[in-house]
Amino acid sequence: MTQTRKPAGGASALAGQAFAAVFKAIKAVRPLRPIHPHGLSLVGELSRHGMDEHAAGGLQGTHSGISWLDAAGSEQVQARFSRSVGLPEALPDILGLALRIGAASEGTAGGQPADILFASTGWGFPARYALLPKLDVGAARFTTLMPYKGANGPVLLGLRTLSLPPGATGRAETGADFRDALIAGDWVLALSFAKPAGRWVHAGTLRLRAVPGPDDTTIRFDPLEHPLPGAGTYPWARRLRERSYRTARGTAPGQPDARKTAADTTTQQHTPPPLERKPMSTVTQVFNSPAPDVWKVIADGWLYSGWVVGASRIRSVDAHWPKVGARLHHSVGAWPLIINDSTKVTAVDPGKSLELMARGWPLGEAKVVITLEDQGTQCRVSIAEDAVRGPGLAVPKVVRDPLISVRNRETLKRLELMAAGGAGR
Repeated sequence: MTQTRKPAGGASALAGQAFAAVFKAIKAVRPLRPIHPHGLSLVGELSRHGMDEHAAGGLQGTHSGISWLDAAGSEQVQARFSRSVGLPEALPDILGLALRIGAASEGTAGGQPADILFASTGWGFPARYALLPKLDVGAARFTTLMPYKGANGPVLLGLRTLSLPPGATGRAETGADFRDALIAGDWVLALSFAKPAGRWVHAGTLRLRAVPGPDDTTIRFDPLEHPLPGAGTYPWARRLRERSYRTARGTAPGQPDARKTAADTTTQQHTPPPLERKPMSTVTQVFNSPAPDVWKVIADGWLYSGWVVGASRIRSVDAHWPKVGARLHHSVGAWPLIINDSTKVTAVDPGKSLELMARGWPLGEAKVVITLEDQGTQCRVSIAEDAVRGPGLAVPKVVRDPLISVRNRETLKRLELMAAGGAGR
């Protein structure tokens, strides 16, 4: 009699296949990163307190059973903070924090890097095994969700915020205010471990900060490829993850193989021309006011709600506005349906031009460039704008350009009236 052989892994293998199928479907829309599409690149230091010292002091049951975690030490880390689903940043999302312990760090096996993936979950039992969307990063709790295999049995790792740098609102953003705050100061978290249903034991302190440069990182974190020293992976956990990770890194349907494309590029004897960027929607108007009078209106952040169509009020303006990096915090929409967000100066040539990154989530973000051409008693003013991130990009350019142009023509009319009336002087 012939017997049907059951697939190895049973339920976990089937669940892994299901996850991989979901990832494959999402990759058709997000070829590069099906989940955690946008991230914030961080660097920092992880200090481990050492469980041996706790045990020597009479505290029993304080060993995790993972040699790396139980030993005292410190290492430099690279990290990526991200939002899993990629929802608008005004909405809660499942938060992710991926850590890479560098290859040159003490305690890494054979000088190889080690990766740890954390996601926002509950903190007690059984909530520590459930993904939870969060909007306030300071109040979020992160766990590895699936336990490591330590010498004494399964071990779950967790992180919780001890402090945020001054100026951080706590809003879970992958850029903007949160990134600026992390450039100025450290995000400090407590590293802990726990048995499946046990209490959390504080094992170390993690300090993270953002560095000037690209917001995101190209690093792909993988705890299966880069395991934690002294920790094993349970076969069921590997079966759940392997197919999904392989799918996430694979080629999306209808897309060229990124690895083959990169290899072909290196064999070319010339540098390919850069991709042509579609022009921004631009409107222009000649004002019967000199450029200095127009610039005085633009340079006063408190006046923006008077001439920028859609801005209903200004809540605060950075003292160094309109210098690079300065922000004005505004509300958009009509009361009571208003959204609070901010606009940041990304480039400025005083009296001549101002480049802004205007935010209005959940609608998205737009790049705006205002240019002034002095013509004596008159001034030629142009506004160029286009969506750069968020749902606005889903609107075809042939549709969104006319909508932007209509709004900015009214914006220029209002700006001209305010300049002629002496606003900002």
